[in-house]
Amino acid sequence: MEDSKPCLNAVRELLLQEISVLTEDEFNETAENHAWSIAQICQHLVKTEILFQKALAFGLRQKQQSRPQRRPIGIVSDRSVNYQAPKVSEPDDGPFQIPQIIQQLNVARSDFLALLDSVEDKSVLKEAAVHHPRFGDLPLDQWVELLHLHERRHAEQIKELKSVLKQNLDPSRHSS
Repeated sequence: MEDSKPCLNAVRELLLQEISVLTEDEFNETAENHAWSIAQICQHLVKTEILFQKALAFGLRQKQQSRPQRRPIGIVSDRSVNYQAPKVSEPDDGPFQIPQIIQQLNVARSDFLALLDSVEDKSVLKEAAVHHPRFGDLPLDQWVELLHLHERRHAEQIKELKSVLKQNLDPSRHSS
């Protein structure tokens, strides 16, 4: 479980590097074939992390030791497979400000890690599960791993979207 923190920190650092160089307009702009702006993707990540924290807290309170089945969550890394976000984690319309979103990301991560740090016996994370809308009953330690995989997926999406936005703004592409 301790190896989850470096993964969570590394993917967050990658995400922050991607968004910190953007203008507010770039942050909030949507591109063709992309349903969400970079800002909306980031707000989705905030909402998702809060929901994951609630799921983890719920599972820890239940204290049901069931040795749940491991799930193939690595599929989340495959960006050729599309998922519909649950309504509860869909972003608002915006616009958003970069400092505001960064603060929300930082608070959500701090709260998530504080909950994780409060677990004295980490083995309970493998023994308890909470229902996940895509994977069914998911062991708590896999919720933690899934958070990292989900954020990495969206960080890659943001990199791709930045490239698309840059091409759309390139004046040489629009000259005759």
